[in-house]
Amino acid sequence: MAPDRERDLEPLEGDEGEPDVGRHRDVGREILRTPIGEVKPAAAVTVPPDAPVQRAVDLMRRKRVSAVLVVERAKARRLVGIFTERDLVDRALPARSWARARVDRFMTRAPEALRAKDPLAYAVNKMTVGGFRHVPIVDDAGRPAGILSARHVLQFVVELCPEEILNLPPEPELADHPRPDGE
Repeated sequence: MAPDRERDLEPLEGDEGEPDVGRHRDVGREILRTPIGEVKPAAAVTVPPDAPVQRAVDLMRRKRVSAVLVVERAKARRLVGIFTERDLVDRALPARSWARARVDRFMTRAPEALRAKDPLAYAVNKMTVGGFRHVPIVDDAGRPAGILSARHVLQFVVELCPEEILNLPPEPELADHPRPDGE
């Protein structure tokens, strides 16, 4: 067959070779340049500081979230804390009468927060260095605008290179991964 004709033929299914989608994308660069708002953090679920822990837990269960943001009752409604599943397990459950106690007794006070315009890399840094699973997102006045979870970050990474991650075989032993040492 002439070389020109070979170029014109479409590959048959299964003969495409390795997919090139996402292979050249620099994940680190994308995390540095992407604003948190583009990752679509979850809506803020809030409670006042004097809410009973049981009310916060019921709200978390009903809204299917693993953290609530604690906001002041004053008109400004600024963020004053975060109450997470970890706070429930590590601080509240060991205490007597935890269900009726105020959420501000067990919350993490003055959590580190970011704005939707801040680069995603800052959230990843706070989660990694601070050991956080959630970072509150606030507006310029300090009012909750959303919450970013480690799950949101992970979903963003998967969106950057879906072919490589979503097309893996179900078990690592079934894959033919090249090894760094050339074996």
